[in-house]
Amino acid sequence: MGLFSRKPKAPKAVNAISTGGPGGGGAGNDTASLDSEGSNIKSSSTTNSRIKIHNMNRSSAGSVPPTPLTPMTPHPMSRVNLPKPPDPSLDAAGYLRSLGSVRERSKVVTEKALRNSLNHFDVDMTKFPDVVSFVCGIIKRDFDPPFSSIPPHGRYQHFCVGGRDRVANLLATFPDTVDTTEKCRRLIDLFLVSVLLDAGSGTSWSFKSAENGRVYRRSEGLAIASLEMFKAGLFSGNPTNKYQVDKDGLRKLTLEQLAKGMQSRPGNEVAGLEGRAQLLIRLGSALADKTDFFADDGRPGNMIDYLLTHPTTQASSTPIVVLPVLWNVLMSGLSPIWPTSRTAIDGISLGDAWPCSSMPQQTPPPTSPGLSPFPNSQSGPGAAPWESILPFHKLTQWLTYSLMQPMQNLLKIQFAGTELLTGLPEYRNGGLFIDLGVLTLKHDDLERGLQNYNDYCRRTGTKGVEVAPMFEPSDDVIVEWRGVTVGFLDKLLVEVNKALKKELNGGELTLAQLLEAGSWKGGREIAEVSRPNTKEPPILIDSDGTVF
Repeated sequence: MGLFSRKPKAPKAVNAISTGGPGGGGAGNDTASLDSEGSNIKSSSTTNSRIKIHNMNRSSAGSVPPTPLTPMTPHPMSRVNLPKPPDPSLDAAGYLRSLGSVRERSKVVTEKALRNSLNHFDVDMTKFPDVVSFVCGIIKRDFDPPFSSIPPHGRYQHFCVGGRDRVANLLATFPDTVDTTEKCRRLIDLFLVSVLLDAGSGTSWSFKSAENGRVYRRSEGLAIASLEMFKAGLFSGNPTNKYQVDKDGLRKLTLEQLAKGMQSRPGNEVAGLEGRAQLLIRLGSALADKTDFFADDGRPGNMIDYLLTHPTTQASSTPIVVLPVLWNVLMSGLSPIWPTSRTAIDGISLGDAWPCSSMPQQTPPPTSPGLSPFPNSQSGPGAAPWESILPFHKLTQWLTYSLMQPMQNLLKIQFAGTELLTGLPEYRNGGLFIDLGVLTLKHDDLERGLQNYNDYCRRTGTKGVEVAPMFEPSDDVIVEWRGVTVGFLDKLLVEVNKALKKELNGGELTLAQLLEAGSWKGGREIAEVSRPNTKEPPILIDSDGTVF
């Protein structure tokens, strides 16, 4: 059994999952291949007769926690005062780059959605109970009450596809001279690169593992590919340790090396390969520049030393790190890696934050009606420029969820402030609300999206198997969709906890558990039912490999 593993419940468990920590199977047979994201469809339906829930093996449950716990927190903590986000009237860029701004600003769009006043979607909240029922059905299918064995959302689980705990196996290969802190540094190195490579892979790409010869797709395929490249030393510039990621290894990385490592070739192209390669190369430069976070050798894993010695970290029986400190490392330390075309205020790049017509707009002077980027939107009087921008920071949040896992499990670090994290605004979570009828793209946008898809097919030579509307990440349709997704995931958590109150036996699911066991998985599975040939989301993203 691996460090992250638990003894499986006989005879059902194939995918063993750790109690209250990252998922990790034992040495069971690797049964998930090719599509590696679901299994056969079973005829157990929810209130919507067209919705089917897949039949999968279940994990055993642990003991119920006495009180609801924050994500990744194994024990109750004393109250920790969290730093407040900057005042947007004084530091708009700082505010929009803060974690707290994501939920706060998404509420503006969510409130419009609840009034059915969105610009690009019709909203039918009578369908929301269908989403709750569908997600509850998946959770009850895969986990036993009181569901405390559900791991928090994180990259770790993707490494364990098929019930094989590849992370525990990797740790077992390190000699005894490698201490626990260095083991954790190596996992931070691996997880960070793997998350940055975890944008949508496209429908045609798959990865054949050298470890067992099985073929994987999508997020799991990208995870296995990143792991095998890491083990081969592709990201290391240290001849004495191939099991690391550092500035020298990344800066010498070439597009051809990454293509080979990801098995991307004609007929098996991974989407956005060049964007992924440039992202990693820019990461090398960021690691070199931010020595206060990543030290002189420029390793992501060196952030551990920064966090543990930070003045706000409480040294007790287990260290308590204030989450905004980790957030600052990731936002400030990695800011140079994002494309320069992204939204900026006062010359400061905001990362994954975009103008949105559903947000308050500046009122243009009467003589200059064309100054507003969204002249038809409803504007609040005197709105400041920053108010029109909707922040998400999806990859940084995905990194935060994922990097906490090895630090908590190996070094017993606790994180204060995890409740600031939001649901991830990406196409699986967002697609769940479209495929189950809560959101419907308006006619004009649908026609425009279908034309975009036809243009994309002609431009790339792609054969349209299952036609769906397509937009670029910056399109107002996508930005509005993502903002609603953040708010609806919060609402979904409340409703799922109500629906499962009896089974939870006094506990509550955290948002991180809902993302892992319900919404993300549910979005993927309903996409399989709705578009069985491609399994793509209901709205396609023409991505460069750096957002989704």
